Amino acid sequence: MQSFRIRTKENQIIRFEYYTDNAPITCSTFAKSLPFKLNLIHAKVSGQEIWTDNAPELDIIQENASVFTAPGEIVLGPLKPLRTRTSKCLGIYYGEGKGFDCCNIFGKVFDDDLQKLKDLGDKIWKQGLEELAFERNE
Repeated sequence: MQSFRIRTKENQIIRFEYYTDNAPITCSTFAKSLPFKLNLIHAKVSGQEIWTDNAPELDIIQENASVFTAPGEIVLGPLKPLRTRTSKCLGIYYGEGKGFDCCNIFGKVFDDDLQKLKDLGDKIWKQGLEELAFERNE
């Protein structure tokens, strides 16, 4: 379990590495849930982020959680603690942004794929919802 990828409807691959040292439970649980597909939209208030509030319901604790992210990072809202307003949310920051509430930061796009992620984020911002496949990286 070192990495995963997303696949666009045009079969473009964008690879991500896990933060296994900082978010081991989130990484392991997320990896076990693969593969799946999600419809992502562009965020309204958190910056350059594509996201969904219908992520797989993973029973994870809060770890490596923050509202501050770096471009290319992926986050997942834990189910615990119950106070979180981001439970079942998954977000991918393709540029500057700040989350609405703490989420587990559990990975980052490969440096070589950051431009592809930026292009995808810009496309979703301009054209709307897109279904993405989340898969194990082979």
